[in-house]
Amino acid sequence: MKPCSPQLCLRRTWATVSFLIACMVNTFAHDPGLSTASVRLRPDSIDIALVLSVKDAGELVNLDRHHADWTARFERAAGEALEIRINDQPAALATAKCSFDDNNNVSLHLQFAGRPAGKFQLRSRWLALLPPGHRQFISIQNAKGDMLAERLLSATANLATIELTSADSPAVEHAAATSFLDFLSLGVKHILIGYDHLLFLFSLLIVTRSVLATLKIITCFTVAHSITLALATFDLVRIPGAVVEPLIAASIIFVAIENLVRGDQPKGRMLLVFAFGLIHGLGFASVLRELGVGTTGTGVAMPLLSFNLGVELGQLLVAALLVPLIRMFHERPLFAKRWVPACSILAALAGAFWLIQRVCFYA
Repeated sequence: MKPCSPQLCLRRTWATVSFLIACMVNTFAHDPGLSTASVRLRPDSIDIALVLSVKDAGELVNLDRHHADWTARFERAAGEALEIRINDQPAALATAKCSFDDNNNVSLHLQFAGRPAGKFQLRSRWLALLPPGHRQFISIQNAKGDMLAERLLSATANLATIELTSADSPAVEHAAATSFLDFLSLGVKHILIGYDHLLFLFSLLIVTRSVLATLKIITCFTVAHSITLALATFDLVRIPGAVVEPLIAASIIFVAIENLVRGDQPKGRMLLVFAFGLIHGLGFASVLRELGVGTTGTGVAMPLLSFNLGVELGQLLVAALLVPLIRMFHERPLFAKRWVPACSILAALAGAFWLIQRVCFYA
């Protein structure tokens, strides 16, 4: 096969990148769909607080503008939300109450009759009706508030099972191992579908020529977002998503424009990367907060560590794929002259799209 000319390769690459970024801007960045179910095992009942966004709730119940009607519809549908079994026997739903908060969330407060003992199972039936990729974070506590288990459920894995013992120690150990892998996987998936984070990283690396400079950028970004991820998860820093998400989009625009103005390997980028990394860490933290991690003050360290480790693994995977390609293109004379500015312009346009979208339509 005859090799293509540099001009033809450039045009094909430009078309491919344009298509990929066009796909990105038409997708909400890192919006997997998240809900929580906090379970409290009492001596003669099981109390559950099920929380999901109004947007996701609309997939389950046809919502209109009559708020009181929403409440009645959800309370009628509550019996289909969860299935509780104790020693393979179904527990009956005793009461269901619905409420709405100022953050566009719906809360269902469910109480099942039964004495929790032995084999306890919770199946989330609504997951099959929600959009693909939706995850539900389940936390199970005893009557004293001690954490017994944590699970991250999906449509294909919608069942949580624990064995209740007198000391509850086997349940806790098994839950920790399972939950670590769940949050590790969530961290990897989050960065791989976090198109805004990836585009920011791509915009930084595209003008980086040496392996050392690449490692410095990745390390600086990692340290920065790990700091704010921890601070936000422990609720030491709280900045609304309506502020954080537009700032993430603005960081892409800033770096892309700097690539155009200052050219190859702009000096003083470490401070810039660190500052924007702090902002991106707040975006990562929103995932854990939406799952309820840190809101009870218990069980924070393991989800935080495993989720952050998953983010780093996903980030390193992307960098391992990008860096060899970027270095190969840098060996071509036309790359720095045409391809880098073209990609920077596309990145700036994608960032501008997200910025306008998040300022005007953020919910």
